[in-house]
Amino acid sequence: MLSVCSLLLKRVVKTELSCNLKMATKAVRILGSAEYEAELTSLKQAGWSVDTEKDQLSKKFLFKDFNQAFGWMSRVALHAEKMDHHPEWFNVYNRVEVSLSTHECKGVSPRDLDMAKFMDSIS
Repeated sequence: MLSVCSLLLKRVVKTELSCNLKMATKAVRILGSAEYEAELTSLKQAGWSVDTEKDQLSKKFLFKDFNQAFGWMSRVALHAEKMDHHPEWFNVYNRVEVSLSTHECKGVSPRDLDMAKFMDSIS
């Protein structure tokens, strides 16, 4: 019995370490990094703002009505759960204001770029 418990514990720990390693590799601050400058420029052209003081990306999305805005937020929420990366947002009627940053690295990371691109792709 002890050996089965040990094997299960090893599997859980290995999985947990693997998940943490994946998150850690994606939680790298990128503002000021030349490697990501092209992606940031592309997001700026799509209406995203880069706040270097707060180290975050932000954008205001406007929709036809509340139903469309809420539907969009629901699709983003499902995607955010899959990514385990949740946006900060504010919604009034047809407007959704979004801020993206990664807590693990205290700034913008590749995960924020991925989320921003996803948001744009379904808006």
